[in-house]
Amino acid sequence: MAEKSDLLILRERFPESDPRESAYTTRVDDFVNWGRKNSLWPMPMGLACCAIELMATVGPRYDLARFGAEALRFSPRQSDLMIVSGTVTKKMAPFLKRIYDQMPIPRWVISMGACASSGGMYRSYAVVQGVDEIIPVDVYISGCPPRPEALIEAVLEIRRKIERGGKSAAELAAGAPRPAA
Repeated sequence: MAEKSDLLILRERFPESDPRESAYTTRVDDFVNWGRKNSLWPMPMGLACCAIELMATVGPRYDLARFGAEALRFSPRQSDLMIVSGTVTKKMAPFLKRIYDQMPIPRWVISMGACASSGGMYRSYAVVQGVDEIIPVDVYISGCPPRPEALIEAVLEIRRKIERGGKSAAELAAGAPRPAA
């Protein structure tokens, strides 16, 4: 056990204003959510013209890297955020669902553009009238095509949702509890 004189030596070595003397406490969930919100790995599902705006958002002018989401992953097992941008056809729907199912939980989805959100101007038997018919969606972005700023705002909304400890749309739809950290 340390003697009182030993404690004095520690105080002299590390004054109270020194950050090494500080200790930070938090809940494990808050710490895990902090890590999740600062390292989103998007899975781009660029199906039509909205994908060009998605590419512009990742580029240097808009720089999605500022928000920790610059590492686009083209493998569903490495991503936790799917960005569906463009027209989803009924032929593409089963593959979109399969890719979504391969993503780890928790996973979030952004529906980018009028075509992904509601079928857009295509009222056809071949077009899905909203990607939410196939997978649960967390954030919808309107526009044809939506601006890169709108996608950045959607990513920020996902980050706010994670920070609050909110469940993803998939977890709400399934009624599943959050996985333990």
